[in-house]
Amino acid sequence: MILVTGASGNVGSALVKQLRAAEVPFRAAYHSAEKAQKATADGIDAVTVEMSDPASVQPALAGVSKVFLLGAMSPGQTGNESNVVEAAVSAGVSHVVKQSLWRADEELTPIARLHRPVERMLETSPLSWTFLRANFYLQAFSGNWAGTIRSGNFFASPLIRGPIAFVDAEDIARVAFRALTEDGHAGKAYTLSGPEALTYDEAAAVLSEVLGRPITYRGMSNEQALSALAEAGMSSFHAKALVEVCNTYLDGGAETVTSTVEDITGQRPRNFREFATAHRHCFEAAQGS
Repeated sequence: MILVTGASGNVGSALVKQLRAAEVPFRAAYHSAEKAQKATADGIDAVTVEMSDPASVQPALAGVSKVFLLGAMSPGQTGNESNVVEAAVSAGVSHVVKQSLWRADEELTPIARLHRPVERMLETSPLSWTFLRANFYLQAFSGNWAGTIRSGNFFASPLIRGPIAFVDAEDIARVAFRALTEDGHAGKAYTLSGPEALTYDEAAAVLSEVLGRPITYRGMSNEQALSALAEAGMSSFHAKALVEVCNTYLDGGAETVTSTVEDITGQRPRNFREFATAHRHCFEAAQGS
C-alpha cells in the first residue's frame, strides 16, 4: 500500500490518477476534509491528514509500506514533513519518495531551505528514500498565469532573464510512480527537467503561436512583484519566497536539461509547445463569454 500525501496538488493528483489506472493499491491523503470526502465518493481510499498533528498522521499509515511525501509550502513545511517521516519510521514504512526542489542540496532559496532538512532527516533515518528534485513547473502557466493570459494577453512574474528547463508535473508523477513501484531507486536523488530550456520571452512567443494572438511576458521589479502578489492575496511569506527564487535564477541556474525523466520512464517529457497546446483551453475565454 502506498500513501500519497499532497494528493490534490499538481504532482500528487497526477500520481493518484496513474496509480489508479495501473490498479496499484494506494491511499490518498488530503488536508481538506471536503476533498477527501469527494475522493472517497469517487471510490478512492482517502483520508484527511493534518501533518502538523502527529496523531493525525499515524492512522493514515496503517498498512502502508511506501509514502509519497510532499507537504504544502508554508513556514511549517519542514516540521510537517518531518512529522510524517517520524510516523513512517514508527509504522514500519520501508520507502519514502520525497518530492523536493531543483538544487535543494545547495539551499539557495527559502523554498530549498524548507526541503533540504527533510532530505537530511531521511538520509540518516532507517528508511530507504528517493528524492525528486524538480525544476520550475509548467503548471504555473496553466494555473497562476492563465487568467491574465486569457484576459490581458500577458503573464507577469518577478523578473527572470535566464532560461528555465520547465518540467510538467505529470512527468514528475511518472517518475514518482516508477520510484514507488519498482526496485532500484533507493538512495537516488533525481534532478528532473523538461526537454528544453526557454526564457519567459521565448515561452511567450510559443504561446503566441499556439494561441494565434500576441502574448507577452512582463518581468516585474521586486517592489512591483511584492505589491502585485499582496494585491492578489498571496501571503507575505509566499511572496517574499517567490521573489527570492526569481532573484536567485535571474540570469541563469535553472537551464540545465536532464535526461532523467526519459531514462526512468522510457518516455520523453513534454515540451512547452506540447504543454501549451494540450492546455490551450486554459488560455482561451469560454465561448459566449
